[in-house]
Amino acid sequence: MIRIYQYGEVPAEQIFSRVVPQTDVAGIVSEIIREVKQSGDAALRNYTAKFDGVKLNSLAVDEKEIEEAVAATDPDFLRVLKRAAANIRKFHEKQVRQSFLINDENGIVMGQKIIPVDRAGLYVPGGTAAYPSTVLMDAIPAKIAGVREVVMVTPPGKDGKVNPAILAAAKVAGIDKIFKVGGAQAIAALAYGTESIPKVDKIVGPGNAFVAEAKKQVFGAVSIDMIAGPSEILIVADGKGSPAVTAADLLSQAEHDKLASAVLVTDSMQFAEAVSAELERQIPNLPRAEIARTSIDRNGKIIVCEDLAQAIDISNEIAPEHLELCVDNPFDYLDRIRHAGSVFLGRNCPEALGDYLAGPNHTLPTGGTAKFSSPLSVDDFIKKTQYTYFTAEALADVAADVAQFAEREGLTAHAKSALIRGEERSK
Repeated sequence: MIRIYQYGEVPAEQIFSRVVPQTDVAGIVSEIIREVKQSGDAALRNYTAKFDGVKLNSLAVDEKEIEEAVAATDPDFLRVLKRAAANIRKFHEKQVRQSFLINDENGIVMGQKIIPVDRAGLYVPGGTAAYPSTVLMDAIPAKIAGVREVVMVTPPGKDGKVNPAILAAAKVAGIDKIFKVGGAQAIAALAYGTESIPKVDKIVGPGNAFVAEAKKQVFGAVSIDMIAGPSEILIVADGKGSPAVTAADLLSQAEHDKLASAVLVTDSMQFAEAVSAELERQIPNLPRAEIARTSIDRNGKIIVCEDLAQAIDISNEIAPEHLELCVDNPFDYLDRIRHAGSVFLGRNCPEALGDYLAGPNHTLPTGGTAKFSSPLSVDDFIKKTQYTYFTAEALADVAADVAQFAEREGLTAHAKSALIRGEERSK
């Protein structure tokens, strides 16, 4: 059963704390990465047989398999995929940055170029659930950014095939290459390349603890989006809503995995108790009841506070991945929200809407990192290059100032570099 606390009984930094199994994840991942770097595709096949229980002759998904998956997909679900993709494109197209040029002084030109990375790698989880939504959320911003090649990796099923819904989403999103490999070994393959899988410039996408650790270890050889932890939801509720709806929204994250955290902050003890009772009614009816039960019992919390102002303070302190503001006039509170991955406003905006259809990205910072990082966006797939041009006259006007700066820092060669052109001309 979920635990109910009065505000102050649990330190803010522990509200999203989790009971985490003790495993040498870093050591296991380090060995996997070493093997993939050394043995390439052979290592990938061995790990796929070991972890996924299937032996593969080819790691690549061919066009025939993709077309068969699309043909086997419910036409109505294909419609939903296309509708979601359109919403995601509409939102992310607003994020496109423009290059700029400054040329407002004689002889001086400065600017910044926006350049997409050449190749992006997308990790799409498998395991206990398949996530075609992740395909759309990760691939579409990359395509909008102008990435030349988008490469997807995802674990195969016991039949040696990729979940058809994932392949259908990949077709809708326009992914260029798909490979049947998951786990830390897939991250290593994207980071360093193998005989089959090309090395990428950036890796994005969520995964389990091993995938997250692998991204952490390969960072530097390749860029990554973030080190994402288990799912989180914080619901701020004023007690006027439906306990059944609130419980359902909490469970929408609790069912992800046993390490997920679902937290309610409310100013009403009566509402807190009603939501707790509703959770007990709903959990047994879920197909993933065991996962949801473990998540709620180990990591779930209800915090009863004095008022909504205090609830907002709590939210800003813990910086949740998903924040639902289930209150009257939610826009009145939006400006006070400083730290959250994605905010869902009002009583008719479940977090699941953001997971699938609304348009904003669902790859979000977790573990309090929303205090300094952002949702996945078009910005994740670009880099910026600066350029500068000075005429001889323009340089002569500032050379002495540059030299003085350099000499203050004890860098006399810098100073000489600024002055020597004028000296040479005066000879």
